[in-house]
Amino acid sequence: MTLTLVAVGRDAPSKEIVRIMKQRKISALPVLEGEGPVIGVAPEADLLATEALRDSASGSSDQPGRQLGLVKARAVTAAGLMSAPAVTVRPGATVAQAARIMAVRHVKRLPVVDHEGMLRGIVSRGDLLKLFLRSDEDIAEEVRRTVVSFLSPALNHTIRVQVREGIVTLRGELCDTS
Repeated sequence: MTLTLVAVGRDAPSKEIVRIMKQRKISALPVLEGEGPVIGVAPEADLLATEALRDSASGSSDQPGRQLGLVKARAVTAAGLMSAPAVTVRPGATVAQAARIMAVRHVKRLPVVDHEGMLRGIVSRGDLLKLFLRSDEDIAEEVRRTVVSFLSPALNHTIRVQVREGIVTLRGELCDTS
C-alpha cells in the first residue's frame, strides 16, 4: 500500500489533475469531498477518453453510453471526470480480498479508506504483484512466526515448514486436533 498520498477535491480542474499525475508519475487520483471522504477516482483513462469524446462531441446519438460520454466530455473538474462512487477497500483487507475486488470491478487501484470513508492509502496492482517477489525463505519465516507459533507454541520444533516457488507445505504432528 502506498502511504504517501495525493488527492484532489471535486472542484479540481482537469488540467491540475493531469499536472499532478505527470509530476507524481501516477495514473489516477482519489477525489475527496472537501477534507472529507473519498467520493470518486479520476483515472487517466477517463481523462484521455474525455479528450477523445470532446473531439467527436459535435455528432449526436441517442445511445445511453454515448450520452454519458458526452456529459463527461464537457466536464472540466474532477466531479465531472471521476468514476463514482469510488471502489475502495478497508485497511484490514487481505491481499486476496483486494485482488478479488480489483478483478471483479475492473479497477487498477483501490483507495484504502477507514470506516468514515477517509483516505488512508492506495493499493495498486503493482503493490499486489510485489508479493510474488518475496523469497521462499521470507515466506517460510513468516509462516513459522504467524501460523506455526500460534498452532503449537510449545512444539514449534516439531512442525516443519517448507516453501518452494511460493507454495507452503507444513509437515509434522499436533497433539491437539482442534
